[in-house]
Amino acid sequence: MNTTLSLALDTVKLPRHSQWAVSTLGHRIELFFSPNFQWRENAKPLLFIGGVHGDEYEGVELAAQTLLWLDSIYQSDSTTEISPWVLIPCINPDGYKSNQRTNGRGVDLNRNFPARDWSPRIKSSRYNPGTFPASEPEVRALANFIVRYSPRLVIHCHSWHPSITFTGNEAPVEAKILGETTGYSVQPDIGYPTPGSLGQFAWLEQQIPVICIEEQEGTAVESVWPHFESGIKKIFGKI
Repeated sequence: MNTTLSLALDTVKLPRHSQWAVSTLGHRIELFFSPNFQWRENAKPLLFIGGVHGDEYEGVELAAQTLLWLDSIYQSDSTTEISPWVLIPCINPDGYKSNQRTNGRGVDLNRNFPARDWSPRIKSSRYNPGTFPASEPEVRALANFIVRYSPRLVIHCHSWHPSITFTGNEAPVEAKILGETTGYSVQPDIGYPTPGSLGQFAWLEQQIPVICIEEQEGTAVESVWPHFESGIKKIFGKI
């Protein structure tokens, strides 16, 4: 695993909130935001997240490369105007550092959100939902952010079978853009139930649409950004 996460964390000059949250094992969860994002209730930024599952390095790579690209835009033109956004390169640093799906307590963060369909059933250790909804600090921090700041859209990046999955009544225009630019199918679910997932929480509880990007698992790290570059730039309004 050799992503550009460390490079992004070390070099990006964009505003960041390093004390925003810590993981189960005490690692800082870095959060970056656009200069025009206001820390007030109902701010409605675009929320972009990588690393929900620590062993899906393609999602971390896409988030990190998106952050590097955004930084380059602001560095070249400090007056640039992009709609407010917030980007979390890796919400699960414990899992990422250990190359495991779950967090430091062995909980699948994408089954631990306090959605009405959360279930205590443990399908397998990979899908451990935790002892109760939002039992994990990573999930609590993200859920609280979503409730307080009401993102207009949440995009989180994964890898498995390639697809663009959306949660909501219909596919957001951003999902269609990603489908058109990558050639991946745009579909309303992953093909099986995901109780307690980020998508279920944001949509069922907050009526916020969610896009889950699934890159092909095992894709060469250097090909991830080129594959999504045009779609990401369109979503952020720079094409």
